[in-house]
This record gives sequence, structure tokens and C-alpha cells, in this order.
Amino acid sequence: MLEIGSPTSLFFRTNTTCNALLQELQQKIWVDIGESDAEKDRMLMELEKECLEIYRRKVDEAANSKAQLHQSLVSIEAEVASIMAALGVLNIHSPVGVLNIHSPIKEKGSSKSLKEKLAYVRPLLEDLRLQKDERVKQFVDVKAQIEKMSGEISGYNKAMIDSLTLDDDQDLTLRKLNEYQTHLRSLQKEKADRLNKVLDYVNEVHALCGVLGVDFCQTVSEVHPSLHRTNHEQSTNISDETLDGLQQMIEKLKTERRLRFQNLKDVVESLLELWNLMDTPQEDRMRFARVSCVVRSSESDVTEPNILSTETIEQVSAEVDRFNKLKSSRMKELVMKRRSELENLCRLAHIEPDTSTSLEKSTALIDSGLVDPSELLANIEAQINRIKEEAQSRKEIIDRIDRWLSACEEENWLEEYNQDENRYSAGRGGHVNLKHAERARVTVNKIPSMVDNLIKKTLLWEEQTQKSFLYDGVRLVSILEDYKLTRKQQEEEKKRYRDQKKMQDLSLNRRESIYGSKPSPRRSNSIRKVNGYSGNVSMPPTPRRNSAGGANSDVMMTPRSYSGHHGQNGYFKEVRKLSTAPLNFVAIPKEDSASTYTYSEPDSPLHN
Repeated sequence: MLEIGSPTSLFFRTNTTCNALLQELQQKIWVDIGESDAEKDRMLMELEKECLEIYRRKVDEAANSKAQLHQSLVSIEAEVASIMAALGVLNIHSPVGVLNIHSPIKEKGSSKSLKEKLAYVRPLLEDLRLQKDERVKQFVDVKAQIEKMSGEISGYNKAMIDSLTLDDDQDLTLRKLNEYQTHLRSLQKEKADRLNKVLDYVNEVHALCGVLGVDFCQTVSEVHPSLHRTNHEQSTNISDETLDGLQQMIEKLKTERRLRFQNLKDVVESLLELWNLMDTPQEDRMRFARVSCVVRSSESDVTEPNILSTETIEQVSAEVDRFNKLKSSRMKELVMKRRSELENLCRLAHIEPDTSTSLEKSTALIDSGLVDPSELLANIEAQINRIKEEAQSRKEIIDRIDRWLSACEEENWLEEYNQDENRYSAGRGGHVNLKHAERARVTVNKIPSMVDNLIKKTLLWEEQTQKSFLYDGVRLVSILEDYKLTRKQQEEEKKRYRDQKKMQDLSLNRRESIYGSKPSPRRSNSIRKVNGYSGNVSMPPTPRRNSAGGANSDVMMTPRSYSGHHGQNGYFKEVRKLSTAPLNFVAIPKEDSASTYTYSEPDSPLHN
């Protein structure tokens, strides 16, 4: 039984219909018409010919349709293969199944028609096209960012790495996309680093401009306008040219800062000297307190805005000029003041001041106009600096001299204390004086070692400096040697005095044994001088100098008395009596005074 709709059934129905129509035409119509057999044959041949033409046309149309379907399938499969190759896809799962693009279009015994194959491959093609479009968008986006960042880094002076338009056969694989993305990330990192570097440079330029009082906007605009953006659409230029320009600008500003800092420092130092020279009140100095700290600061520490601006330097320079004009009108007063300071330093250091700039000579030179007061003042300033340096090297010896003089004063006090008949009284303050005397005796015993050590230190100083150590104009070693000699002589005189006292005691005992204990008629006048010293006073050795300009050999001199003797420092007169008093040694007890014994004159009968 034939299936309805099958090709065989369709052919059977067609043949049946054609036969029925042909019979009707031959048996009825042509019979009724009365057509001849020749005419019938001719018409049948025409009919057959027309049918063949119709069949042939339909077959040709079907063949063309088949060829078109085959070409479409081939084109689609080629496009699928191209897209898959571009995307780097090996197998694609389509909604209708798996397509093997490498299989032939038509295989022997294949059950799938062309339309079925097209139905399978078209959804796959649409899916691949969508994937390709998405991938192309990703490539375009990544490459656009790469080109933008490359342009920013290169300053838009280099050719772009690729075109934004993508060819059909361009590599669209994930591997290639990852390469672009990796490149993009490296560019992003480089851009971030460059932005940070540019920001650091711009901040440094801003700080330098603030200190120098320079317009920041104009300065950075000279490097590149984008560094000072007026709108947010313009991105900051981070090219090598911009970085190099910023570095050069920073070096230029640092050089300018260095020059201005040194200029301001010099001007401020001059201003401070003028302030100190002219005793400027503190309230007048406060106007420039902001810049006065520059002298004590380093260049990198100066960060205050406008501190190194040209206006600030001009203001300080104008103040210096004003003080210079004021100083010129008061130069004589300033010279006198600095000379007094020099003399005061010399007095404290016990150094003879230079007489070439004395007050009298300086006044005469200024009044005569022979010397520029500024030069004279500079000379005195140099002398002050020299005295300060020398005083520093003499400090240790001067301190030892002060301790020696203090010990001499203690010795003088101890001598006066020993001569006090009421020193042992239980009156108020007696125990304090007794303790003071004990300490004074310890100090006095150290005087010889003090003098010896002082001589050694002085000789060492003279050897190092290759000059004599002068104390108020006299060589200190000579003073100390004379002091030692005088002390030794006084010790010998003390010994002779004690020996004479013993002889007096022996003479007195003899006399009493011969004449009895009757007082001698000459007893009241028995107090005589021995070698110029009173019998009831023990004279210790004191410093002296035989060469001291006509001074008596018994005149006692310390360095202070030398200064008073030579007339160089009158301010020692009030302390001269302390240094010229007899130095202490063990005093003779008061019970052995002249009221107890006498000393015979050489012509006395008691003289042995």
C-alpha cells in the first residue's frame, strides 16, 4: 500500500490524473471535434514537449535551490570555522547538537538534508557571532585604554601601537586578550608611578615657590599647562618630557633658594651685628624676628612661606642700609664703646690691651679725619676676637691664679686672726672663726704646691704658644719665681728671728740669775726692730719683685699688686691691700710678745 505524501504516491496520482485527462481529450473532445489522427499526433507531441519543458524547468529550479543551499551551508561553515579560529574555540555546543565543521557537506548514506544541516548550523553561527562581537568589544576597549595611556606616557608623540579597528581575521583569542590586558595593567602601574612622581615633583615645586614667594601656577605652567588644570577634562601630562621639565624646574628653584638663603643670611648677620653694636631695643628687633632665625637654621630647615622672597630680602637690606647710615653718624660713640669692651675683656683676662687703639688715640684719629672710623672699628673688633680666643687658652691658668690669690687672702686673714688676742673667747661667732682658721691652715699649706704647679702649667703654655704668659704686662713665671724667693727669704728671716728670741731668753735668764728678778730700767724701751720688723710681729714671706720699678725690696707684691704698681689697671687698688699683706705661717703666741721679752741693741752690755 502506498504512503500518502510519499514520492511514489505523488507520481501515481499524477500519472492517473494525466491519463484521465488524456483519455477525455482523445475520446471525447477530439472525437466530438473530429480531429484527424495526424492532428492528434501533432498535438500530443506538443503536449509531451510542453510537459518535458515544465519538468525540466522545475528540475533546474530545484537544482539551483540545492546549489544555493549547499553554498549557504558551505559559507556558514566557513564563517563558523573562521570565527572559531579567531576566538580560539575547538568545539562549540550548539542548541541543536554538535557540528563537526571538518566533515564533508554530503556523505554517502547521510540521512541529513541540506535544510536540516542549515537548521543545525545557523543557531551556532549566531551564537559565535555574538561571542565574536563581545570579544571585539573587549579588544576595542582594552586597546583604547592602552592607546590612551601610551599616549599619556609618551606625550602623544609616538605612533599608536595598533589601530582601534579590528580585522576579521585578527587574533581574538583569550590568550591575545590576556596579553593586551597584561600590557594594560603594566601601563596602568607605570601611569600610577608616574602620577605619584609628578605629584611629588609638583608638591616640591609648590613648597619651593611658597618659600621663594614665586607664583606656583605660572611656574608649573611653564613645564606643562596640564600640571595646573583649569578644567577636569584635561588629564595630567606624565610624559618623560614633563618629568624632566619638573626636575629641571626643581633644580632651578633649589639653586635660587640657595642663593637667596645665603643672601638673606648675610644680610641678617649684618643686621644682627648692627643691632648688637648699637644696642637696639628688643621691641625694634621684633619686626624682623621672623627672619632672624635664618642665621641659626640650615637651608633645608627654612620652610616658612615668603621667607626668601625678594620683598623680604629687600626689606631686611633696607633696614641694614638704615642702620649703616645711623652707624656712620654714631661711629665715634661706637668706637669708644667697643674700645671700652676691649679693655674690659683685657682686664678680665689680665692681658695688656693694644695701645694703638686707646681711647685717647682713637678720639684723636677720628677727630683729625686721618683714619676711617669703620676701619678703626674693624681693627678693634679684630682685637676683641683675638683677646677672646687668647682668653680661652689662658682660662685654666687664670683659674689657678685666682685660686692662688684666694689662698693668699686666706693666709692674710689667718695672720690677722692669729694676732687677735680674743680669738679664743667664747663670744658670738668664735667657733665659726675657729673652723674658718682650720680650713685656712689647710689651704695655706697647699700654697707652695699651687705655685709649683702653676709654674709648670705656665711653662707648658709658653712652649705650646711660643710666647710669654703675661699677667697684667708682667711675665707670670717671673712673678711666681720672685714670690718663691721672697717666701724663702722670709722663712729664713723668721728662723733668724726665732734664734734671736732664744738668745734673748738666755740673756734674760742670765741677767736674772746675776741681778735677780728686778726689772731692767730699759725694759719699757726694750722693743726693738730686727731687720726692720717689730719684735711682736712675725713677718711671713710674701711675693715681691726686685725689678719692680724702684720698689723697696721689702714691698710685697702679688700679680694684683703688680698691676697696681705698674699703673696699668687702677681697678685693683681696692684689692691691693689683700695681696700685699703678710702671708701666713705659724704665728708667734701672744704670750711671747714684746711685753715678755726684750731685744738688746748691739751696744747693750747684754749683747753677746
